[in-house]
Amino acid sequence: MTEPAWLVETRAAYDAVAEDYARLLPDVVEPPLDRALLAAYAEMVEPGRAVLEVGCGTGRVTAHLHRLGLDIGGVDLSPGMVAVARRTYPDLRFEVGSLTELSAPDRSLAGLVSWYSLIHLPPELLPEVFVGFHRVLVPGGHLLLAVKAGDRLDRREQAYGQPVGYDVYWLSPQRLAAQLAAAGFAVTATTVRAPADGERQPQAFLLAQRPAD
Repeated sequence: MTEPAWLVETRAAYDAVAEDYARLLPDVVEPPLDRALLAAYAEMVEPGRAVLEVGCGTGRVTAHLHRLGLDIGGVDLSPGMVAVARRTYPDLRFEVGSLTELSAPDRSLAGLVSWYSLIHLPPELLPEVFVGFHRVLVPGGHLLLAVKAGDRLDRREQAYGQPVGYDVYWLSPQRLAAQLAAAGFAVTATTVRAPADGERQPQAFLLAQRPAD
């Protein structure tokens, strides 16, 4: 079965930049508000239950959330990124996979994190992706999304010092909230902050919960 062009391009781009990405972003360097949201999320998730970061990259956010007490692993489209994550954080679980086809069983996860991984998906795929997120979360499970806020498409031809070719979508938090609600989630918080150093657009964060049965 032929893979879609966006998936092939995104995988190839992150394979190409994996080592440079790890060198330039060796740990969580997010602004204080972002770290506060990650900490709040870690407090919300039921202790001792499995959590997954989808689009985990080199594993730096996965590891940060682990340090905050979560039993968390990661999955990423890029084998290069997963190799770096496994090497850097050998005590954590990292697998190659796509957030459009999660292999986790139904109702198996207490939490799901997508930290800037949705920005590479064509927006028309998001409603189906959110249905998949809802499927794998237990009733009462929590979802955290981070995206670039807006409504436009950027074509990137260079990243982290390497020539690449892939798309980055800026996403409307209002549209995301409506899509999450349509997938069965209760959106519990939406936060938008101004661009920080080096950023070109506002950043948006959404917290949502699969309602209890």
